[in-house]
Amino acid sequence: MTEVRWVRLFVDHFRRCALAEGEVVAVLSETASRRELVATARFAAELAGGRVVDVVVPTPANVERVPIRSTGASQALQGNPAAIAALAASDLVVDCTVEGILHAPELGAILSGSARVLMLSNEHPENFERFAWDDDLPRRVELARSAVENAATMRVTSAAGTELEVSLAGAVVAGSTGLTSGPGSIAHWPGGLVAAFPAAHSVEGVVVLAPADLNLTFKRYVETPVRLVIEDDHVTSVEGDGVDARLLRSYLSAFDDAARATSHLGFGMNTRARWDYVELYDKGEINGTEARAVAGNFLYSTGANEHAGRFTAGHFDLPLLGHTIALDGRVIVEDGVLAPELAAPSDDER
Repeated sequence: MTEVRWVRLFVDHFRRCALAEGEVVAVLSETASRRELVATARFAAELAGGRVVDVVVPTPANVERVPIRSTGASQALQGNPAAIAALAASDLVVDCTVEGILHAPELGAILSGSARVLMLSNEHPENFERFAWDDDLPRRVELARSAVENAATMRVTSAAGTELEVSLAGAVVAGSTGLTSGPGSIAHWPGGLVAAFPAAHSVEGVVVLAPADLNLTFKRYVETPVRLVIEDDHVTSVEGDGVDARLLRSYLSAFDDAARATSHLGFGMNTRARWDYVELYDKGEINGTEARAVAGNFLYSTGANEHAGRFTAGHFDLPLLGHTIALDGRVIVEDGVLAPELAAPSDDER
């Protein structure tokens, strides 16, 4: 069910998240969770000195017309007060649910106690072997997060035709370093992503998906161009003649209007993350968190945005290559390359 090499990796990372001897660690899982991931997390937490408790809930039936994938809004807890109380009373919650609780409605109650949450992406543990820790990543992510938080506008363009204008007034900005930072914090591993959740009525323009971009809901590389027209936050038109546009239109039609709205947008900063890894695993062995964090990618996402008062099960995460991102006119990503102050030092400088 697990391997010693994976357990050692997880021990090291839990200690980076300040897991101390004697802290209570709740390993949250559901009946459909990846067994290798749960076992590895449990053994590592014990070896790191945690007092471990398993919180296991049944995976609920899917009430939607289509499969739900990569939402970050697990429905497994179902508001269960006993489970929520146990998680909130813990010091560290290791989230091994299939979808993750990053956007789950119960997250606020869990973080209101003593807990901090580390969400382990629903990936085969082997994936984590490739992430040698970058000590400089938290500094760079915080620098980028602060830049987005203090900007009034974000403009995103690409040679393929993206022309997107985003007002950042009232936006909630998050930066995931992969590390928890005390009670009330949440992180996902691997980290290296900065994202803004815009307020309502803040997003207008066009986003173009070009060949080699990713659709992480389908875990599929785009092969034919797709043009998304966005008006008042919402995708009002999905244009394109190929299978990618047809799949997008079909999936969106299964949900309410909120599924067409902008959820969040941002960019990856993890130079250890690989764009090509999606091609090397079966779909069931990955969840795409690594692809979201690839340095210089532009991430556009549709679906739930609690900060804009929108909730829905429909969700698309679309990491796109070759985009330019400017904050109040200052370019921080140019043609898919991070500005020098946000890029990782070269190996010679480490």
